[in-house]
Amino acid sequence: MEKNRKCTHCLVPIECNTQDVTNCDCSKIKISTQVQNFLAGTYHKCLCNSCLQKFEQMVDISKDMDFPARRSQMVEGVHYYIENGYFVFTELYHFLKGQCCQNGCRHCVYGFKNRYL
Repeated sequence: MEKNRKCTHCLVPIECNTQDVTNCDCSKIKISTQVQNFLAGTYHKCLCNSCLQKFEQMVDISKDMDFPARRSQMVEGVHYYIENGYFVFTELYHFLKGQCCQNGCRHCVYGFKNRYL
């Protein structure tokens, strides 16, 4: 059992059992094929169960939503919020975008951090 690992999304300390994934904490919840496919295209390594459930919720929400192609289609509080006069895109916005821009965005759901630059 590996100790002192952190969830690569929320940075909460977790215990990860990469040597025996069937006995790892993350194997206790079921995630959809869509979430598995999404995670396969990210920079994430070990994730806590809360984040796995959050990604499952984003998949469910995104079934009824398209990526806003124009600013007029964006909904404040859903796709972005304003902070100090700047647009800050939400996790859902990044998820709907479908790919990582590799800019180290604050709410990146792809697990890309500036350390990869």
